[in-house]
Amino acid sequence: MDPSELIRQKLVEPSILSADYSRLGEQVKLVTDAGARAIHVDVMDGHFVPPITIGPVIVEAIRDQVHEAGAILECHLMIERPERQIDKFADAGADSITIQLESTPNVHYVLMKIRDRGCLAGLAINPGTPPEAVSELVEAADLVLCMTVNPGWGGQEFIERSPEKVRQLRKVIGPGVPIQVDGGISVETAPAVKREGASLFVAGSHIFRAPDPASAYRELAEVVG
Repeated sequence: MDPSELIRQKLVEPSILSADYSRLGEQVKLVTDAGARAIHVDVMDGHFVPPITIGPVIVEAIRDQVHEAGAILECHLMIERPERQIDKFADAGADSITIQLESTPNVHYVLMKIRDRGCLAGLAINPGTPPEAVSELVEAADLVLCMTVNPGWGGQEFIERSPEKVRQLRKVIGPGVPIQVDGGISVETAPAVKREGASLFVAGSHIFRAPDPASAYRELAEVVG
């Protein structure tokens, strides 16, 4: 399916940030076999956020497996000056690239560069960034990501005010752009942000740290479907 059509569905998107990297291919297969149609890759550089995670090499390593399963690869760049890295992630096989609004003074330029490379362009905002900050960038974004934890660490607790922020964000961007949520998403927290307009649900710990990741994926997909 075309990525731009796929992201207009309600999707649970497993984040490999919480996966077992010694069995990464196996874990990706578990969730795609269970029905996942988007795999989320959290990229951190040790500057924009303190941790360092993974880069284009991992994206390239799982690209064929993900695409052969009929799924897309989403790369969320929590890095400083992402304009310097767009080509590398596009070349590695990303279907969608999301940048943080706070990470560069050239946000519109970077979003357009992502689209020029044939990828969907996502725009993420931190919990401390007001929804109004995206108002001048809506036309350049294919999705808007509302962080529901502070970026940089897996396993954080969902910020309780997040549903209200999603509601405000929907007012700012209108009905046409999908809202993605990421951070502390589970069967307990997802319904509240779904009610306010979120349709793309990134989940890492809830899925990959469960005894049975496939069952955890299916349970969450049923809740948001």
